[in-house]
Amino acid sequence: MQDGQHGSHGQHRVLVIGAGYAGAIAAGRLARRLRSEDVTITLVNAEPDFVERVRMHQLAVGQELTPRPFSAMFAGTGVRLRVARVTAVDADGRTVTVTDEQGTEELPYDTLVYALGSTWNTHGVPGAAEHAHDIAGRPGALRLRERLAGLGAGQPVVVVGGGLTGLEAATEIAEARPDLAVALAARGALGDWLSPKGRRHLRKVCDKLGITVHEHTAVTAVTAEHVTTSTTTIPAAVTVWTAGFAVHPIAQATTLKIDAMGRIEVDDTMRSLSHPDVYAIGDAALVMGPGDKPLRMACATGGPTAWQAADSIAARLTGTKSPTIPLRYFNQCISLGRKEGLIQYVTADDRARPAALTGRLAALYKELVCKGATWVVTNPTLGLPTRRRTVVQQPTPTPHPTTANAG
Repeated sequence: MQDGQHGSHGQHRVLVIGAGYAGAIAAGRLARRLRSEDVTITLVNAEPDFVERVRMHQLAVGQELTPRPFSAMFAGTGVRLRVARVTAVDADGRTVTVTDEQGTEELPYDTLVYALGSTWNTHGVPGAAEHAHDIAGRPGALRLRERLAGLGAGQPVVVVGGGLTGLEAATEIAEARPDLAVALAARGALGDWLSPKGRRHLRKVCDKLGITVHEHTAVTAVTAEHVTTSTTTIPAAVTVWTAGFAVHPIAQATTLKIDAMGRIEVDDTMRSLSHPDVYAIGDAALVMGPGDKPLRMACATGGPTAWQAADSIAARLTGTKSPTIPLRYFNQCISLGRKEGLIQYVTADDRARPAALTGRLAALYKELVCKGATWVVTNPTLGLPTRRRTVVQQPTPTPHPTTANAG
């Protein structure tokens, strides 16, 4: 055991930063795989409650969500929660800097699980950061909720972005507030990645909810009163920006090997290609899926990458074989308000199959998926009995060559 490399009593220090779906699952799963005498597992998150990110559009229209405090979720598991904001990662010095009301502190680690996720991406469009609202997290959703509540009848709301988040936001707002004039601006055709059946259903629901759809429309600027496109201006008392996600910027300021988007490059066990004691999961990781295509930023990616990382770390520490969990897609679940939904069945590499489930049944299915995602956070081994294994060896810290190969 290297002197100074481990915590009190020689415990291996696992630090998980970010407690979205991926981070929370990884921490809980590790705690059920390893003995608390051998490891300390600390979970750092800016908020004391678990945020159901897939429900932010519901929060924005005034629906109440069940509070899910981590103190209850992790009670009795041995996971230590540290409510603080991560401000820096020193991957070479193996420390994470966190800030809370008490000030700033450096937390040392032996193994880091990086799960800081993603935030909204304005793509540098003028006025978007100042005037548009985001629903990528709870603070943005609550600000939008307040703004929507103050809108009078007939006021225009424009949702920018025709992906899953945009579709869910536009339909939720239009259903909850039929008195508002809701429009959706999509860069391509409406639902152009869906099957013909999926596209037809989506159009039918948008028509029924009175949503004005602007297709093949790129928004070039946002003001307090309207959005500008290459051909026209669309009035907007409120602009909701859902045009994609950007990864948390912290990784870009580290020596970790990242791609052009700032995602940490990992092998198939979620281990960093440059720093073997760092694992990256969820939206923060560049994970290759079937057909050598990167997996998309989604809750559906977060869970399996968390299982993989937790099991890989546990195997490495206990001297057992690391399993590889196949990462693939089965469907895309889209809620279209509370009464309608669309489940688009997809190939392993996320391309639409002809089959789709629509209507009320799809809405129920989507609700079960949302509930299931939260259940998995509280039950990270899916309810299966687990054995806490003994840590047999502390991996010797390895130097960090700039182009290390994870092994």
